[in-house]
Amino acid sequence: MHVFCWNDAGRVAGCLRVFWKDHDEAAGVAQIGRVVTLEHGTGLGGRMLHEGVELAINKFGAKKIYLEAQEYAIGYYAKEGFEVVSEPFMEDWIPHVKMERVIIGK
Repeated sequence: MHVFCWNDAGRVAGCLRVFWKDHDEAAGVAQIGRVVTLEHGTGLGGRMLHEGVELAINKFGAKKIYLEAQEYAIGYYAKEGFEVVSEPFMEDWIPHVKMERVIIGK
């Protein structure tokens, strides 16, 4: 599923996607990916990430949410409860880390 946000001009200002990690619904691990915003410094990214987390919890029923974050964005994801669970690794020549958020009570 995708989360989109439109700006006042009716154009897409950001999006992200939520899906089952490794296409394995039984494992209960949702993945958030391809988070992108065109408007920076407005809080849009944080609001979109929050909606993606809510979607993973309430629509998917996820027990855990996983993502791969660019290293510079660790703090952005940490604000929504994600924790780093790997050493840095390179993807497309950009340092990344794996992050997870365990859903309490699931």
